[in-house]
Amino acid sequence: MGTLALETDNIGSDICCALGLKESSKEPQVLSLLSSLLERSVQRNEMLLETRQIKDVVTVFHGSRAPSLGIRQYINRIFKYSCCSPSCFVVAQIYVDRFIQRSSVHLTSLNVHRLLITSVTLAAKFIDDAFFNNAYYAKVGGVSTAELNKLEMKFLFGLDFRLHVSVQMFGKYCLQLEQEATGGLQIERPIRACRVKGSWSNKDDSTCAPTIAR
Repeated sequence: MGTLALETDNIGSDICCALGLKESSKEPQVLSLLSSLLERSVQRNEMLLETRQIKDVVTVFHGSRAPSLGIRQYINRIFKYSCCSPSCFVVAQIYVDRFIQRSSVHLTSLNVHRLLITSVTLAAKFIDDAFFNNAYYAKVGGVSTAELNKLEMKFLFGLDFRLHVSVQMFGKYCLQLEQEATGGLQIERPIRACRVKGSWSNKDDSTCAPTIAR
């Protein structure tokens, strides 16, 4: 684990710095950029489903209604309490893309939150040197431990356990995100990781209130 973080020197340092992947920050730029991309993707997909009267495939990631917490706030919450490296969110986006491509599921307000907490959990486990257990990530994500365990297994099988992401693919996503920040280019595909945090601290579970709607 954490091997990608050692190889990211091959990626333009200016791009990584622009995205906040190499520095400790309260809110790295990558969070707002990914939030914007996901929000637009959700809006586009829901409009498509409604316009074409397409019935979306219902999975374990779907809730009966959309959570009250928006995508931007949810991503910020995960970053704040999970203590994972900023690069995990780039990797998580790749995982979500792969899952959607293999399952033909549309990203909507009913499934995006569960896909996010599941993908970030897996990304943290795969690329960070230190991470929490599922009980903690479940608390952060506003789901039960049993549900996160179920989501994780479903997600892994959906990916065919393909968690590796090449440095080249990671660099491609970083470049697209950097262009998004300056010109509004839209991301359509997958990710990987830039820096592993050196220090970790336990958070008070009482600060993690439920956010996922049932």
